[in-house]
Amino acid sequence: MNLNLRPKEDCAFDEISLGEIMLRLDPGEGRIKTSRSFKAWEGGGEYNVARGLRRCFGMRTSVVTAFAENEIGYLLEDLILQGGVDTSLIKWVKYDGIGRTTRNGINFTERGFGIRGAVGASDRGHTAISQLKTGEIDWDYIFGTLGVRWLHTGGIFSALSENSAEVAIEAVKAAKKYGTVVSYDLNYRPSLWNDIGGQAKAQEVNKELAKYVDVMIGNEEDFTACLGFEIEGNDAELKELNMDGYVKMLGEVCKAYPNFKVIATTLRTVKTATVNGWKAICYADGKVYNSIEFPQLEIFDRVGGGDSFASGLIYGLMTYEDVQKAVNYGVVHGALAMTTPGDTSMASLKEVEAKVNGGSSRVVR
Repeated sequence: MNLNLRPKEDCAFDEISLGEIMLRLDPGEGRIKTSRSFKAWEGGGEYNVARGLRRCFGMRTSVVTAFAENEIGYLLEDLILQGGVDTSLIKWVKYDGIGRTTRNGINFTERGFGIRGAVGASDRGHTAISQLKTGEIDWDYIFGTLGVRWLHTGGIFSALSENSAEVAIEAVKAAKKYGTVVSYDLNYRPSLWNDIGGQAKAQEVNKELAKYVDVMIGNEEDFTACLGFEIEGNDAELKELNMDGYVKMLGEVCKAYPNFKVIATTLRTVKTATVNGWKAICYADGKVYNSIEFPQLEIFDRVGGGDSFASGLIYGLMTYEDVQKAVNYGVVHGALAMTTPGDTSMASLKEVEAKVNGGSSRVVR
């Protein structure tokens, strides 16, 4: 596995993410429908990766997104700045006063507990980033003049609108032109694709994007829904993953897309909303790399766990170019992120490395 990363000294950023960032309103231990107060956070599938890489792993990151220029947009910018992520690539769009043509997205999220699962209710129609069109971002300046070692984007951004899919394709093509490594999280959400062509459109878009991806991230359902691959012998009725069949499928995926250098998958077993089995695998060079396993992971807030896995994985690949280390950094960082509230990670590199190296959960004084 050789990612051919651009030299650090030639690039302004180690990583940039392309995607939507919403204001998350969190009722804490209560429920959305009965709460009278909410805590404000920022979050978004692609952004969370840049935030984790900056805040936990100390890398230079930025985000390509768009905001309506109003007080909510300024709040989002302030939250991003607190996370240390560069904001110079944000596109600001004139606000019309009521959000008829462009607005900022809001996401209400409650955590779930025990037998009650987490619940999300987003309000994201006509957001500024979903209205972004090809030609509006100067990718030659970003990848050529500034220099970027790694681009991360994913299926959530690509599904926001037909424009978004075109912008994602434009971005990954430009990244490859300048030798930037591309990672992509399939992250299939049927509700996002329904009004723009459904699963057929999802496969059309993702099959095109996949041609330019070096590191593909997704669970077993994503590869079926987004790329059309099936797992032989999978017991759909029992909801049990046939690992032999899954690994065989990953081999077929790599034959279809020889540009994939690494495929990464988180494997979550939901026992209750607050206790999950949690592990991951990577597939590279025809080999399977199994992560550290947390068979009884106690969860405080599961939202963003997969994104934190992705940032840990990317850090491991960029820093060590070692797939085994990378999958362990990813699964540990994802696990730690789910022990705190909000979409984004509050873990430190010291904490991640302690768990990667077998540290306990004793009190640190």
